[in-house]
Amino acid sequence: MNKVYSLLGLGKKAGYIVAGETGCIQEIKRKKAKLIILAKDTSDNTKDRFDGLCEKHKIKYICFGEKANLGKAIGKELTAVISIRDLKFSNAILNSID
Repeated sequence: MNKVYSLLGLGKKAGYIVAGETGCIQEIKRKKAKLIILAKDTSDNTKDRFDGLCEKHKIKYICFGEKANLGKAIGKELTAVISIRDLKFSNAILNSID
């Protein structure tokens, strides 16, 4: 798990990451998101909203970590949703989780 958080920190510095519900929704609608990461302790309403959006726009999403840990990894407070913009980077994160 530590490798994933390290990758998220690198991705934030590289500009591959957008955090927060509003920014992630915009990324999905603009078709820039390649992967959505939802914190496991996110509310059911948020999970349902992103499940529907990702299904509609054919974007992969995963539930991983907790809001505090995801936020800390990217230098923010609590972060419920993260969007990854780069396909190769999103594949690296998925490979690290498995």
